[in-house]
Amino acid sequence: MTKMRTFSYVNYYRKILKNAQLRRYCTADTDSKVKMEKIRNIGILAHIDAGKTTTTERMLFYSGTIRTMGEVHHGNTVTDYMEQERQRGITITSAAVSFPWRGSQINLIDTPGHIDFTMEVEQSLAVLDGAVVVLDASAGVEAQTLTVWRQASAHRVPRLLYLNKMDRGDASAALCVDSIRDKLQVEPLLLHEAVVHEGRLVGLIDLVTKEEIIWTQGRGQNLLRRKLTEKDGIRWEKTLENHTALIDQLSSLDDSLADTIIHQESLDNLKTEEINTAIRRCTLKMAAFPVLCGSSYKNIGVQTLMDGVIQYLPSPLEANSLYDCFGTDLAARAFKVQHDDQRGVLTFLRLYSGEIAKGQKIYNLGQDKSEQTGSLYVALADEYKLVERVTAGNIAVVSSLKATMTGDLVTSTQAAASRAKSRLTSSLKDPKYAEEVMPPGARNKLAVVETEPSAEEIADVLLGIGTTIPEPVFLCSIEPPSAAFQSALETALGELAREDPSLRVVTDDESGQLVLAGMGELHLEIIKERIIREYKIDVELGPMQIAYREALLGSGKQTMAVDRKMAGARQQVKVTLSAKNVKGVAADKVLRMDKSAESAANLSHLHPRSMAAIRQGADTALLHGPKLGCPMVDVQVTLHWFEVTRGTSDSVVAATVVQCLRKVFEEAEAMLLEPVMLLQVVCPESHSARVMADLTRRRAEILHVQMRHRNKVIDSITPLSELLGYSSTLRSLSSGLASFTMEFHSHRQMAPHDEEKAIRSVTGF
Repeated sequence: MTKMRTFSYVNYYRKILKNAQLRRYCTADTDSKVKMEKIRNIGILAHIDAGKTTTTERMLFYSGTIRTMGEVHHGNTVTDYMEQERQRGITITSAAVSFPWRGSQINLIDTPGHIDFTMEVEQSLAVLDGAVVVLDASAGVEAQTLTVWRQASAHRVPRLLYLNKMDRGDASAALCVDSIRDKLQVEPLLLHEAVVHEGRLVGLIDLVTKEEIIWTQGRGQNLLRRKLTEKDGIRWEKTLENHTALIDQLSSLDDSLADTIIHQESLDNLKTEEINTAIRRCTLKMAAFPVLCGSSYKNIGVQTLMDGVIQYLPSPLEANSLYDCFGTDLAARAFKVQHDDQRGVLTFLRLYSGEIAKGQKIYNLGQDKSEQTGSLYVALADEYKLVERVTAGNIAVVSSLKATMTGDLVTSTQAAASRAKSRLTSSLKDPKYAEEVMPPGARNKLAVVETEPSAEEIADVLLGIGTTIPEPVFLCSIEPPSAAFQSALETALGELAREDPSLRVVTDDESGQLVLAGMGELHLEIIKERIIREYKIDVELGPMQIAYREALLGSGKQTMAVDRKMAGARQQVKVTLSAKNVKGVAADKVLRMDKSAESAANLSHLHPRSMAAIRQGADTALLHGPKLGCPMVDVQVTLHWFEVTRGTSDSVVAATVVQCLRKVFEEAEAMLLEPVMLLQVVCPESHSARVMADLTRRRAEILHVQMRHRNKVIDSITPLSELLGYSSTLRSLSSGLASFTMEFHSHRQMAPHDEEKAIRSVTGF
């Protein structure tokens, strides 16, 4: 029966399309020296489970880079190459792959969708020219889609949207477009319509060219394109109506297209190139975002998506004008560090200008250090091809770098860095240019400076700016199986922390234990698995602890004097400090000087060495609050008086400041702040009452509840301490039908009885 249906279905389309042209998409020009304008550096971003990895796998297959397609549920995809990724069916680490397509080259980064690995997304976005945001066509914009969209907007990355899973019965392009408009607050340009035959998705209608594209036999490699005509009846009328609506929408956004239409006095004479150029202009300006359709799992729409990437997303020449100041010198940013058993430390670099050769010396601007590179590779996920040189616009992988971290900018020599800095400084004097090259991240960094920043300061921030690392929300102790493994564990953790800056490793002062801090339970669980599997150390994690913070309730002021003999020298210090709560105080404004006449006269003779010791003491004191020993936030310390005798060591000055501030904090009294999360639960309507009742018990503040098909979507702000082990509870409440996503929202003050409970759970009494 199925065979008969398939035969009649193919026959049906064969009749319609007997005059159509059959196209087999195959590999593009394999010449490695692809011109800059033919390169696209893109990332694939999405909510968890929207189909990023499947889409990447299909792209590699249709470009001829791989011979067979892997599947996420079979655990054999190219970009999910880590053992944990294959077991769990999720992407943990971003993978870089390059492949040819129709004379161009696409360098693609497949990023994680899970909120615990948001740092990987942040690092990748810093080096992308464009991005594809994948949406599940049956769900529209989801919680994590919003997060990655905000991140991409902060880096000013042009995007196109791909509605995946259009083969599902509850998929709807119209609802997705509405959800893009409402939730992302942007203008979507729908370029495709689904062609469904006997309940099955068989192809798409291109609303730009008014063509019908049907995928026939083979694994999606063969497709037929045919111009629709008046003979197609209702289908033609609907396509013509949607095509006209698209042109209207475009002409209101793009003045050049509007002028062309007025000049021609008709919509019918518009060439396809003119429409595509207008879409490209709108995409690059981020005035609108093209929306393409398909079903990667069913092998439909992936080739048209790759065509869209080439047509609408920017080449390296159209992005990153900031790095023009380097001219022909090398300018590259490190966006990933990885440890490889055979090759050692591998650093992934995105090249903006110049070129890098094997064994070349490089200069790191952020750390003011020169380093020698080793071998040079281009990457295909976890496979590396040795090359002699890599040119601008591409992604290079170099070995042997010891100091370079994620987010660092490197060039060829210190002289090249100085030349670039002076060129950039003179360009920044033009306000229009400064506005054009300033990403929001740099703007936020400069906003905390009290005085108007000079062009030199802006240049330093723009060239030195790395990624901002989110604060960890979970802590746990980590123990080796025996003391013999202690140093090996410390080495392993050092390597993992360099790979993943959102992982913090600290030694607890009191217990001497190693403490891991990370972005979530899954994050720390995967770190543990990696240590066991890759480093062969059978570690144990302690119970998960919440990363509380402390803030001051009032203010306090204390004086501390020390006068004692140590190692035959007299150590004498007197310091007066006060502290108060200042919401959102910037890191460089934590310590300020008293400006009153008496204090100013005393502090005017302060030696820079003493100042550094006072600053160090203040930073140390703020690491441990008086309540639970948690880091303190929103605290501003004021120095009123300082006396010191010659020969007093800096460590005594710092220790005196710490003791003085501890007294100040006790006088001012502290409160605990707990991390609260933005939680989104999607569950069937039949189970929603139980889920809502459970959330209320967990001190959740429900923001809104909406229907999505037959599911309820519940958005809330919930304390993290109430969400430990929530996944198993939710499974049992909803018979395994509900799912949830969460991300850090903020730190909030706790009610007194909740504070007591938290102190009891941490201290045990």
